[in-house]
Amino acid sequence: MSDALDATPYDALLLLSFGGPEGPDDVVPFLENVTRGRGIPKERLKEVGQHYFLFGGVSPINDQNRALLDALRKDFAEHGLDLPIYWGNRNWAPYLTDTLREMAADGRRRVLVLATSAYASYSGCRQYRENLADSVAELAAEGIEPPKVDKLRHYFNHPGFVDPMIDGVLRSLADLPEDVRAGAHIAFTTHSVPTASADTSGPVEAHGEGGAYVEEHLEVAELIADAVRERTGVDHPWRLVYQSRSGAPGTPWLEPDICDHLEALHGAGVPAVVMAPIGFVSDHMEVLYDLDTEATAKAAELGLPVRRSATVGADPRFAAAIRDLVLERAGVESGREVTPCALGALGASHNLCPVGCCPARAPRPAAAGADSPYA
Repeated sequence: MSDALDATPYDALLLLSFGGPEGPDDVVPFLENVTRGRGIPKERLKEVGQHYFLFGGVSPINDQNRALLDALRKDFAEHGLDLPIYWGNRNWAPYLTDTLREMAADGRRRVLVLATSAYASYSGCRQYRENLADSVAELAAEGIEPPKVDKLRHYFNHPGFVDPMIDGVLRSLADLPEDVRAGAHIAFTTHSVPTASADTSGPVEAHGEGGAYVEEHLEVAELIADAVRERTGVDHPWRLVYQSRSGAPGTPWLEPDICDHLEALHGAGVPAVVMAPIGFVSDHMEVLYDLDTEATAKAAELGLPVRRSATVGADPRFAAAIRDLVLERAGVESGREVTPCALGALGASHNLCPVGCCPARAPRPAAAGADSPYA
């Protein structure tokens, strides 16, 4: 194998995701896993689970991860990258700890981790790193030598992530009625998080209003809007908005909410809207319910034409981007000269999360960072 396709020192890739129920009987136990330690009554979880019950109790995220695994394995095989790929979830089978146990049994000693979250935030990065630390500690307590885990850098501005979303927005604009197309607004959406969490996202030097979380999303939104303008000749107005808020009503979260934004746009006379879920790797429950169901119903109530553009999912360009990121990190760890691939002004993200990056409210050990006890 040529150096260009050599993943040394890594001997496996782990796809790490959130997980989701795969039937009605799974919904409440899944939500109990997600909310463990918060003391939420089971009856309340049943209410929250109604979003899943509308879709037969099945979250699409697991099938979408299976499709991504297939795309990654196909891409790696076609390009001669001999790197086995495993899959583990935080909150549902296949569970992360079980997968790491399997990897240890298979003799995997150093593993790269791909999280299905492209941006810097506590819930999108550090919480995954905390889960990795918990699983590594659990294996060690069982007398199993766990593999060393490194996390791939944030890929929000990699062209293999951005380009499919550009195409998705263009398709959605083309699908709008011609008489409203030129005046369409683009609402770039992502998961709302508490403002306190957003403000401390990313490295310490990025902390401030919105932190790296908002800054990175704004970068992606601008990249897409610029590309749309170049390809269509139309400068569509746009805004970064939020969805899927949860938690206590009195806690400030990032705003505006997508449904409130649709009302404001309608009131301002905007003729049509494309909702572009740039904060999500695939069409999982937040996209299917909060956009395709709730926000689309709000738009219908307003008489506002809307289209929802595609997420990246298992697009071959995204699979190729992951291969690129794997080889980039392997090159760095092997001491080879590497030129990271990234669009926009922010450049490539850090490989090793620094101390103080996306801190938790209560300090907990986290793997794959400068403050990790599992170096």
